[in-house]
Amino acid sequence: MRRLLVSAALAAAVVIGSGGQAWAAPPADPSPSAGLPAGWSVQDGHLTWHSDKRVPMGDAAVEFWAGNRLLGRPLAQRDQRTFRLDLGEVSSLDSLQVRAGGKRLDEAAPSAGRRSAAPAVSTPAPQAKNPVDPGVKGPYRTVRGEYSLAGVKLPDFGKKVEMQAVVVAPKGAPGKRPLALFLHGRHSICYNGADEDAPQDWPCPRGTKPIPSYRGYLQAQELLASQGYVTVSISANGINGQDYAAEDGGAQARSSLVRQHLAKWAAWAGSGRSGAPSIVRSAPRADLSKVFLMGHSRGGEGVSRAAMDTLTPPPSAQDGYHGKVRWTIRGLLLIGPTIFGHNPVPDVPSATILPGCDGDVSDLQGQIFIDETRGVSRGKALHSSLYVVGANHNYFNTEWTPGQAAAPAWDDFWSEEPDPVCSPGAPTRLTAAQEQKAGATYIAAAARLFVGRDDRVRPLLDGSGVRAPSADPARVLSHAIGAKRTAALIPSPSVATSGARICAEIADDASACLEPDNWTERSAHFVSFNGVSPEPGRYAADLTWTTADKPVTLKAPKPVTLAGHKALTLRLMVAPNSTGNRFGVAVIGTDGHRTQLGEVRADGLPGTEYTTSWWAQELRVPLKGLRGKVAKLELTPRTASGRAFLIDAWGWDPGTPDPRETSLPRIDIGSLKVKEGNSGTKTYQVPVKITGRGGGTVRLFMMDAVTYKSTSWLATVRPGARTIPVPVKVKGDTLYGQNEGKMVGAKAERGFVIGDYQGGIDVRNDDPAPKLSLGTATDKVAEGGTLRWQVKLSAPAETPFDIWASPQKPASGTELSSTDVDPAWFQEYAYEDPEPSRPLSETYLTPYTTIEPGKTSGEITVPTVTDSAAESDEIVQLQFSEENGLGTVTGTVTGD
Repeated sequence: MRRLLVSAALAAAVVIGSGGQAWAAPPADPSPSAGLPAGWSVQDGHLTWHSDKRVPMGDAAVEFWAGNRLLGRPLAQRDQRTFRLDLGEVSSLDSLQVRAGGKRLDEAAPSAGRRSAAPAVSTPAPQAKNPVDPGVKGPYRTVRGEYSLAGVKLPDFGKKVEMQAVVVAPKGAPGKRPLALFLHGRHSICYNGADEDAPQDWPCPRGTKPIPSYRGYLQAQELLASQGYVTVSISANGINGQDYAAEDGGAQARSSLVRQHLAKWAAWAGSGRSGAPSIVRSAPRADLSKVFLMGHSRGGEGVSRAAMDTLTPPPSAQDGYHGKVRWTIRGLLLIGPTIFGHNPVPDVPSATILPGCDGDVSDLQGQIFIDETRGVSRGKALHSSLYVVGANHNYFNTEWTPGQAAAPAWDDFWSEEPDPVCSPGAPTRLTAAQEQKAGATYIAAAARLFVGRDDRVRPLLDGSGVRAPSADPARVLSHAIGAKRTAALIPSPSVATSGARICAEIADDASACLEPDNWTERSAHFVSFNGVSPEPGRYAADLTWTTADKPVTLKAPKPVTLAGHKALTLRLMVAPNSTGNRFGVAVIGTDGHRTQLGEVRADGLPGTEYTTSWWAQELRVPLKGLRGKVAKLELTPRTASGRAFLIDAWGWDPGTPDPRETSLPRIDIGSLKVKEGNSGTKTYQVPVKITGRGGGTVRLFMMDAVTYKSTSWLATVRPGARTIPVPVKVKGDTLYGQNEGKMVGAKAERGFVIGDYQGGIDVRNDDPAPKLSLGTATDKVAEGGTLRWQVKLSAPAETPFDIWASPQKPASGTELSSTDVDPAWFQEYAYEDPEPSRPLSETYLTPYTTIEPGKTSGEITVPTVTDSAAESDEIVQLQFSEENGLGTVTGTVTGD
């Protein structure tokens, strides 16, 4: 067991102190800190992980985990290999892991126990052509240029952020033209020729240049401009260089930057045109009532937040734009986006590209932009998911693509062995040019549907199973919710089943849909909310079967009316690489009448242990001969065995209704720091701010900052309420302890949007740390005896103290060796085999003791073993950290 003290003050009192390395460095280099896995150490009051490879700036958040417990998000150091997390955020050293986007960074591949033979992979068959292809160039020639304005100051950022952009616009297009704004994601910001280790500071240091990520979408800009759009792609290096300390990953800052640019365009479209940059004056006036936003990676989360902030402004103190809103956002296209807060905007239409070979945001958390809009508002806005087989994360942006970028660039997908799906040259893997062509085509498709209201391109986005020839040879699969859909069945514990089970999308036990510790099986639908587990309210139906033609039934809590809909559509997820999955589909009325609707078929997506390939496909059957209300859905597998998950089922009709962008009320959660006090109990309220009109339901999560145990509940908010009571009791005492408190998160269930999604009460310990001293010792024993040193606290504490020591080479005498001590004990405390025999100071041995809460002493032991060799006295010298004043102790094992 490894437990770490969680406040800087406490850390200074024990071996893992903040004044420097807590123990002498082991003899090898590179090496782990004693007792920690390779690459990990505790230095200067921080838990530190050092990678043997460069970890370039990316969009997925780098996170430290202890098993399935999220410890926090460390800060990247300038070498792009070292990450440090303040000890005040760490509560455990058990099963340390580094993750980013659901992918392990501290191990090269899934463990041998999980790894399987390379799967049989096939490219999905091409779909039928859609009659209208949005990737075809339009009638207009284009003009291109850039502007650079004075930088802007954004809250919580010390340095100004640039106002720089590239504009591509149509020539000769009549009247005002719709505006498409592009925002790139989080990528390295500075470069110096081919030097991959260029410093990543903002502003870029002398001798380096800013990486022009904003120029990476020119192909899509040219396509849209030829079709009559004014396009602008903005730079956000100043945010990328400063968002490491932002709790929301910079989403609010990106929203502010987007709206700063939109405000400029609104002015340039009116009376301010004469003062506009030259390229703006060369373009048609922009129609700010028709704005389309494209965001890549963290830029996707940023433009989504901009849509939210446009409809319901954020609290003034945290916003970087305070002017009037003179624009209307009609839709979003998001590429490999992050969504840390699980907080999409339900009434603004969106399409989300999920790259099948994404090596950055590899958990494909962008699926949350679709799933988490379900049931929140009126459901008229279309939310589309587009799974692009063989696409990686970076190549949608040419400035992130080797051979096209001005700065060093790389393929974000990586595997230890050649991957049959995603390694370059694999039949399913797209080239950079193919990926960029597909990206531009589907950007244009979303703009044409959401802004141009051309319903002829809807089938490309809504699960109708057609393709845009301009995107060939890319295989782009789609599903959607919203538009003209009526919920038929949403899995939940209240759904009665026969032959199936309702499983939890997020759980750590047998109730989980997919095994939570199995890194070889991941679903974009099952991405957790800030590490909360279990997460009530998120369920699917597990349809695992072992017999063909045995019906599976699911009974909704209430009968539903589907008469009048054209089809029943299922979002059904089948196992990756599986083929020939067929299901008979029927519905059963309240009167028991069974209506056979037809049969559906789905092949699994190509996938390996390195991909997130459990993803739902949209499957439809016509609704014919239906009468009355539907009480049950029946699915009958036609194959002998298999596994599938039903995400949901809907009554479907073609068409795209007006989403009527709605200003839903908004919740923002704040944080409050309080002192613990010496006595009594005080109750504090978590700052929860409600703005806007209306009421609804939100799900709140409260997690204990020490134990990480969480609770969840639904809160109903009446119209006119301005807060939600979330009381936290703080009990004062005189015992030293780690900082305590409660972390609170919020997700919209009905009628709300969520801005700042996390906060809470941070209880600061205000008691002095007890002093450490050495007590009694048994420091001379015969072979087979146990050396013992008592470690004492001057007073009990309410938190455990872990006291560590490490062997040092004695100045004289024969040193105790790895084979002179108990082998099981050595393996437990050194993570090594005792053979071959070597001095203890040349190992990673770290004896330690834990002084439990309420206790005042512990004991460091070194158990020895007997042998038949004639030996002189042997010595072990253990050194404690300088900060705790315990110094060095010496033990002697007497010879013959």
